Amino acid sequence: MTLKIISAEQIEFEGTVEAVTLPGVMGSFQVLKNHAALIAALMAGKMSYVADGQTVERDIHGGVADVKDNVVSVCLY
Repeated sequence: MTLKIISAEQIEFEGTVEAVTLPGVMGSFQVLKNHAALIAALMAGKMSYVADGQTVERDIHGGVADVKDNVVSVCLY
């Protein structure tokens, strides 16, 4: 699946990942391959993703996540 992390200034990351974990307003959630389509508001916290067997974590201040057709787009505030 493809992950795109987008800020107001640039595309911060775009690549193939195995899993993405996000801090949703209603609670943390994980997206795996073939996940159902969704749009979710994100709150401040840690997001992480697994790429090439390595887990990458980063702090975010909030944003919106869109999942559709094995593409996870995370638009950060």
